[in-house]
Amino acid sequence: MLGSTHGTLTTDSRRTRVIACGEQPGPAVHGRPAEVDDLDVSGRPLYSDVPDLDRFFRPESVAVIGASDAEGRPHTGITRQLIAWSERVGARLHPVHPSRPTVFGLPCSPCVADLPEEVDLAVLLIADPLPVIEQLAETKAKFAVVFASGFAETGEEGAAAQERLTAAVERSRMRLLGPNTNLNAFERFRDDLDGPGIALITQSGHQGRPVFALQELGVRLTHWAPTGNEADLETADFISYFAERPEVGAIACYVEGLKDGRAFLLAADRAARRKVPVVAVKVGRTETGARTAASHTGKLTGADAVVDAAMRQYGVIRVDGLDELQDTATLLARARPPRAEGVVVYSISGGTGAHFADLASEAGLRLPVLSEARQAELHQWIPEYLSVVNPVDSGGHPVGDRRGQKIIDAILDDPEVGVLICPVTGPFPPLSDRLVQDLVDAAERTDKLVCVVWGSPVGTEPAYREVLLGSSRVATFRTVANCITAVRAYLDHHRFVAGYRSPFDRAPRTPSPSFRRTRELMRPGQQLSEHAAKQLLRAYGIRVPREQLVTSAAAAVRAAAQVGYPVVMKASGAIAHKTELGLVKIGLTSASQVRDAYRELTDIARYEDLALDGVLVCQMVERGVEMVVGATHDALFGPTVTVGLGGVLVEVLRDTAVRVPPFGEEQARDMLAELRGRALLDGVRGRPPADLDALVEVVLRVQRMALELEGDLAELDINPLMVLPRGQGAVALDALVVCR
Repeated sequence: MLGSTHGTLTTDSRRTRVIACGEQPGPAVHGRPAEVDDLDVSGRPLYSDVPDLDRFFRPESVAVIGASDAEGRPHTGITRQLIAWSERVGARLHPVHPSRPTVFGLPCSPCVADLPEEVDLAVLLIADPLPVIEQLAETKAKFAVVFASGFAETGEEGAAAQERLTAAVERSRMRLLGPNTNLNAFERFRDDLDGPGIALITQSGHQGRPVFALQELGVRLTHWAPTGNEADLETADFISYFAERPEVGAIACYVEGLKDGRAFLLAADRAARRKVPVVAVKVGRTETGARTAASHTGKLTGADAVVDAAMRQYGVIRVDGLDELQDTATLLARARPPRAEGVVVYSISGGTGAHFADLASEAGLRLPVLSEARQAELHQWIPEYLSVVNPVDSGGHPVGDRRGQKIIDAILDDPEVGVLICPVTGPFPPLSDRLVQDLVDAAERTDKLVCVVWGSPVGTEPAYREVLLGSSRVATFRTVANCITAVRAYLDHHRFVAGYRSPFDRAPRTPSPSFRRTRELMRPGQQLSEHAAKQLLRAYGIRVPREQLVTSAAAAVRAAAQVGYPVVMKASGAIAHKTELGLVKIGLTSASQVRDAYRELTDIARYEDLALDGVLVCQMVERGVEMVVGATHDALFGPTVTVGLGGVLVEVLRDTAVRVPPFGEEQARDMLAELRGRALLDGVRGRPPADLDALVEVVLRVQRMALELEGDLAELDINPLMVLPRGQGAVALDALVVCR
């Protein structure tokens, strides 16, 4: 934030850097100097450049350092593959080796300095890349790939080596892929497949193999970026680049750890603005998975609840398995936007349809009841005793003649139907052959989504291999679960992007008056007393009870009279869990109770050796729903905001929702919708509905605090926040603030 005591963040096309106060912002966002409007209130960038990776994927000249043609040497096979790839993309390849005059008949340079021209891409097949990176800098190479391992994935010594490598790349103005990467970017991609394709990003090359193999099923792959340890180029860079490519219909990612949470959000935001779906497997849901990922790539995996929330905020579709990644990315890449959200299940078996419908409904898909007119139309070709309500059961025989096509067309003509799913549990020629051909033909005539689940464990049947896989309009699945996951993601994605408004466009740019008033309250490295914490809340417009801080029993009695009985009394200091220590007294109704409570509270504090700044005499607030609203600092994403059921329930039920700022009112309301105990806010057992508007306002004000005080605030915890009946507001009964 310019003009404040904080540093300012700005960006260039490579990465974010800190600008000290008084220093002028350097070249930054979208190729122009960074302006104040390009930074949020905490000084972080709101926009990111798209790295120009055209010359990485389509270079004109390539150098292979450590090239070899000696049979039996590991680098020989790599060199051969790079020569073949360079020929396919039309690049000139220059081998580099100190003792070979030629490699595979190509003239070989003894060192980088002797290369015959500037190169777009240098591939390093050597154990120690650092000296060569420094040499390449002098030749003005644009990109380098480092295959060598032994860096951050191996521990502290390797991490230090990677830092040196990163620093050398920064000085060179070159971009680097790796280290600890592989040849996946230089695979042979099929060029005979049309339509939007999948761009693939993986930190582990082997984990991308199933997606790459989709080409054998007729699915187009456009790029593969194996990011490895991400010393420089990272997942976010490739998401930003692929989101701008017209041939990319979806981006599929296998992510072990995020290098920069903010960069990832900016990249996801770019994809959401352009309506390009991002589907990701993110390792680290469990402690074991997080530990293994760190050993593989040497990165933070991030608190998984925060990662999950951040992905949802920006429309990144998170799946668990590589099979789900395959199927979901394929559907999203190839399918047109839905005309309607209704799903109809059509089968030749009542049992199959009912089972599928149960699973689909449980997953949140909407299966509308077909109108009576539509049911009557379907009963022209389907016996009256079979159900056509949805699911539609044909009974089998109609699919063997002209009736089968009429049934499919009638279902797709329904304006409430956007998706038709036909589960085929097993092949039953010739009926199954006729059925899938009718479905393929119908898919060519309609702009609605037609899905088939081919349940045969064999998968060699012509109806599957030739008819279904030969169609780019039918989405074919092998499992019911993957079909449901993909269809739900498809509908969710298009609903999300249709209403998407970038949070970064609405992020606060300048500090509020509250920020300037509250800086003096912060105490670096300390926990504030409850009284000081509530002063902080009050400065940001969050309501607290009427209360007074007193230092004697007589003052406590006077304060109680002014606050109004009944009152609550609390010891005020840097104390967590006051209730467990007996430092809270509630429901006091007389002066004698107040005097006794004051003496008891101060006696306990002395016994526990606790420093107090006084005793709070507070208004007693009842008749509300106890919630918790808090903010903390995540190692990957920075400030995060949490809301959930409060009081003792927060530790028992752990019913909370989290978001990464910036976010708007809609996201704040979505947080409440995620809570399992959401019904408590709507009023249960005769209780009135809670003031949701007031609760949302508190969440947004806490977000503002988290952003503005990011450099000063380690943790904020309002618990309980008493949300009163509708129209009466919300009151922060207690607050804990820990400063950074």
